[in-house]
Amino acid sequence: MVMTLAIPGLVLAQFATQKFDDRILIDLQDNRTPGETSFFLFMSNTNQYVDIGAPAVLLAGGIIGHNEAMRQNSLYVASSTAFSYGLTFLIKHIVKRPRPFTQNINIVPVYRASGTSFPSGHTSTSFATATALSIAYPKWYVIVPSFLWAGTVSYSRMYLGEHYPSDVAAGTLLGAGSAVSLLFIKK
Repeated sequence: MVMTLAIPGLVLAQFATQKFDDRILIDLQDNRTPGETSFFLFMSNTNQYVDIGAPAVLLAGGIIGHNEAMRQNSLYVASSTAFSYGLTFLIKHIVKRPRPFTQNINIVPVYRASGTSFPSGHTSTSFATATALSIAYPKWYVIVPSFLWAGTVSYSRMYLGEHYPSDVAAGTLLGAGSAVSLLFIKK
């Protein structure tokens, strides 16, 4: 006989969070349009290109322009994104939360991603990249587009039915936290 310890308040909070997550995803899917779906698929697919491309462009610019600070910022942005990716991978394998469409038959994704759901990897890496870029270049014309892109990528994961809002929220904190925790690389 296996005994489990259930803390009533914790179980109730998990149930309430799950109901909230399900309700949001069903509402999003019920209001999808072909144009928005194409846009959010595109945005979701930009993630790996920007995550890799941003530090690569900084590195190339730093080498070409003999700019040590730009090369250092390249290392900082790349490290923040890689660290976030690694933590996300580890947490996904520990938590093993099923994707929304495998847990609730009423949630229909635009496509079926493999793997587990918590936290959102697209969200964590996009927010790590956006946060690191914003710290490295604290100008409105870097900060606004960076976070607009990261926010859109993150929203796309819910819109497409691949992640719950709580997966995205955790990914946001994980990504931004990764960039902040690696500030020592920038100095």
